[in-house]
Amino acid sequence: MDLEDNALGLTQEQTDKMLQFQDLTGIEDMSICRDVLQRHQWDLEVAIQEQLNMREGRPSVFATEARAPPVVHDHIAQQVFTDDAPESPGGVRGLLRYVVNLVVSVCYSTISSVLNLLLSFVRNDERRLVTDPLGDVMSFINSYSPRFSPHPVFYQGTYAQALNDAKNELKFLIVYLHSESATETQNFCRTTLADPDVIQFINTHALFWGCSIDSSEGWRVAQSVGGRRYPLLCVVCVRDHRMTVVARNEGTAAPQQLLQRLQRIVEENEPHLTAARADRVEREVTARLRAAQDEAYEESLKADQEKERRRAADREARDQLQRDHEHKQMLEEQHRQEIIASRASIAASLPSEPLAGKDAVALLIRLPGGERLTRRFLLAHTTQNLYDFVFSHPQSPEEFEITTNFPKRTIVRGTTNLQDAGLKDRDVLFVNDTNA
Repeated sequence: MDLEDNALGLTQEQTDKMLQFQDLTGIEDMSICRDVLQRHQWDLEVAIQEQLNMREGRPSVFATEARAPPVVHDHIAQQVFTDDAPESPGGVRGLLRYVVNLVVSVCYSTISSVLNLLLSFVRNDERRLVTDPLGDVMSFINSYSPRFSPHPVFYQGTYAQALNDAKNELKFLIVYLHSESATETQNFCRTTLADPDVIQFINTHALFWGCSIDSSEGWRVAQSVGGRRYPLLCVVCVRDHRMTVVARNEGTAAPQQLLQRLQRIVEENEPHLTAARADRVEREVTARLRAAQDEAYEESLKADQEKERRRAADREARDQLQRDHEHKQMLEEQHRQEIIASRASIAASLPSEPLAGKDAVALLIRLPGGERLTRRFLLAHTTQNLYDFVFSHPQSPEEFEITTNFPKRTIVRGTTNLQDAGLKDRDVLFVNDTNA
């Protein structure tokens, strides 16, 4: 069990749920248990309730399709049982009788189908108008149950719902078409369908749907399966991925005779359902693997996209830093050129340096970088002329103030002349960078 579950990718929790589901429902085939749980997203409570509902004849949540899946009617491969025909041909005479009966059955079915089709164009049959299929089914069940009891659990839904449930659950569907006018109906319902062994077998192995051919829903189904003799039982199951009528029992049959026929039909067709379950599991495993691969691919794609986004962001950040640096250098260079031009302009506007004399003073000016400047000014020159001279020097700071040595005081820039500013010949002045 563990190796098989591991091969199917089941967790320990899923294995435990599968075992609990098997114990509570009595379904022996583990593949069926796994299939049912997987379609219910491993919700144990919902899956069990669904099985109980179906055993009570209620449609499952999967039977929401109003349209029935296509049903194949292969009259050549289909087994047809009647009460007056031998179970199997014996000898050459029996084989010939079987072949003749088969040919006659096929020809009769084909001719009757053609005649019914032609008559349908000229005959107005109210049963052709199916207005309330569920009402037809429920009306038949409510009429049948008080008269013929016990009986197999009837599926309480339309033929389309029953087909969809049987297809989704991969179960056999036994279709019972009831005719009040058939002479064999009363005995068949009171003895054969009321037999405990028949009831147990049908309830265990199949969904059981029934309707009267006197109703619109029953008549429509009878036309689709080509019913000729009633009561009529049809067995439908998935075969080669299609819902197929695999056998029919026309007319009455003894309980044990019908039970043997149903057992034979189930035994011969169970491999098709087993193959369908295995194919479904394989498709689901493949779908999960593909989903896991797609998820891994999406995660890898997202990771690659995130890496590319980060690389792009890093490139953009570096490019922005480079642009900011170049812009800053450009502004600095522009500012430097403006300062150079301003120094040159101010230097050109300075008054000429006077000759030594009583109206002139020689000033010693020390720049912040240690450079020394010496120049004569007239006492009538202003402190602005002094500042302009200092600024015009290439080594001068852009923003500065000029102070005396001792006592220390600041020479204010303005229109005050040097004499009023208290400057004397040979004074030492200091230039202080105000942005340092």
